[in-house]
Parts: sequence; structure tokens; C-alpha cells
Amino acid sequence: MQTMNIKLTINTKKYEMAVDVRKSLMDLLRELGYTSVKHGCGVGECGACTVLVDNIPVDSCLYLATWANNRAIRTTEGECRDGKLSSVQEAYVEEGAVQCGFCTPGLIMTTTSFLEKNKGKELSREEIKKGHAGNLCRCTGYQTIINAVETAGKNG
Repeated sequence: MQTMNIKLTINTKKYEMAVDVRKSLMDLLRELGYTSVKHGCGVGECGACTVLVDNIPVDSCLYLATWANNRAIRTTEGECRDGKLSSVQEAYVEEGAVQCGFCTPGLIMTTTSFLEKNKGKELSREEIKKGHAGNLCRCTGYQTIINAVETAGKNG
């Protein structure tokens, strides 16, 4: 097994470790206890493993842990501050956009990045759909998810 030493920040906590060069960021995050990062399809199709790397959403199942060297990673666990949900998390709860919950963490991270990128813009439902096209909900609760993005955009 070939390893590489990496330094990264996960939700403001700094880490330094040796990792197998073949390990995905998703596997590393789950081993470190960040279980909001879900192993869905494992091929970058469903978005359940979406995290933010330097504020850009990535499918962590396709992203090697070594590529995260010297980068900042954000997961759903880190979006809470002092025990309080983020405006995006709160909107998902308020709009009932959580269904079974498996896809929710990935969707929340995509929404967080989408709203940060489009801050101050009035967004159409079509733009919201396109902005979340990489995330699948097996429960097909897309209407409530779109409602949650709109609510978070207004409240954020």
C-alpha cells in the first residue's frame, strides 16, 4: 500500500495524516466519523456523498483523499453552529424536504454552495432544478426540496 501525508481542514478542524493513495475522500471522511457523507452509487451519479472542497461541491466518492491535501472540506455536520441548524438545514426541515434522509446531506451541501454562489440573485425554480441536477432523491421529493431552496434563499 502506497501512502501520502496530507494536511486538510474538515469543518474548521485541522488534520494531518498518512492516507492510502487509492482512498476516496468519502471513505476517509466516514472513517473519521463524518457519517453525513453517504455512500450512495459510488460512481458520482447520485450526489449523496456531496461535500464542499474549498466551497465547491464535489462527489467525494470520485475525489481522492490525496487531492484534498491543503484544502478545506465542509460536510453537513459542520454547517451547524453552536447547536443551531444553518438556514439551509432549517429550510429543509421547515419544508419537509427530508423524506427518508439518505440524500439530504448531499442536497444540503449542494444547496449551501448554490445559494452562496448566487447570493442576492432572485432564482427561478428552473435555475434551482439545474443547480441541483447532480443530486438524486430516491423518494422523489423534489418539489419540497425546491421549496426548501427558495425558503433558504429568502431567509439566508
